[in-house]
Amino acid sequence: MALPVWHPESLAARLPFLRRRADLTRAVRGFFHDRRYMEVETPYAVPAPGEEVHLRAFATAREHPDGRRESLWLHTSPEFAMKRLLVAGAGPIFQFARVWRNGEGSALHAAEFTMLEWYRPGAGMDGLISETAELLRSVLPPVVRCRGITTDLSRYESLTVAEAFHRHVGVDLLSIGEDAGALADAAGARLRAGETWEDLFFRLLLERIEPHLGRQYPTFLTHWPAAQAALARCAPADPRVAERFELFVCGIELANAFVELTDPVEQRTRFVADRDRRRALYGPDWALDEDFLAALEHGMPPSAGIALGFDRLAMIAAGADRIGQVLWLPPADLI
Repeated sequence: MALPVWHPESLAARLPFLRRRADLTRAVRGFFHDRRYMEVETPYAVPAPGEEVHLRAFATAREHPDGRRESLWLHTSPEFAMKRLLVAGAGPIFQFARVWRNGEGSALHAAEFTMLEWYRPGAGMDGLISETAELLRSVLPPVVRCRGITTDLSRYESLTVAEAFHRHVGVDLLSIGEDAGALADAAGARLRAGETWEDLFFRLLLERIEPHLGRQYPTFLTHWPAAQAALARCAPADPRVAERFELFVCGIELANAFVELTDPVEQRTRFVADRDRRRALYGPDWALDEDFLAALEHGMPPSAGIALGFDRLAMIAAGADRIGQVLWLPPADLI
């Protein structure tokens, strides 16, 4: 029978990993303070927790002194709140934010976890990639080993999504466009019943591409198809792709980053489309975040931002195999 997480022997087994996590936290704060970032805190219980189609949020409520009851949600990212601060002139900013994503739990996933998120006004994708690589080299040893994979941080590779699909799937992704059947034929894959282009895109990414990323060196997977832009702007030189990247280290997806979309009209259009898809799949949830769109209307400076899974970074720093090893009081099923 497994010991409860509060048992001294259970904590003793995690303590070497947790001490490394504490050291990592101090080092990360020092990195950003040295670069004149300001640490901020934003609300966790919010009227709208995000607009990603497949993320599930935890519901809660606020009881006002006058008896009114307001439906709230635990946020899935501090992104909307931190962008409001960019509009207000607070940037460059960073935050260690507790975030919640319902239904998640595995060796690399926890339903409640810590997101390290930062934004720099005026930055572009190349600058953010360079800064992220500097962060890794500043707070981690030159060579890291996690989950059986050793990665050298002395250099990194940047690979576009189109290049990755050409290299590992053998298809010209951008020429095919959002045609699920054509993509399946070109990839030699069988299209499953009800499978959309997006479903197939992520299946090929997960099965054929991600196993090759962030192994010998960190990989920045850049220039995602415009259909996967999320809150990133489309590239001025090629509107078929968005200025978005993901970072992989030791084979682990570690971060997701955007050159931020600042156009409120385009952002509203994307939100409405995502909300329609999410509600068709999962039913009604929260109201559209009109306050965030009003902030964009007021004017957000050109910026780039990144969300990095801090618990996963701690795993890499400590050489842990499971996310529960770097959590102080993890759920029993994550030990």
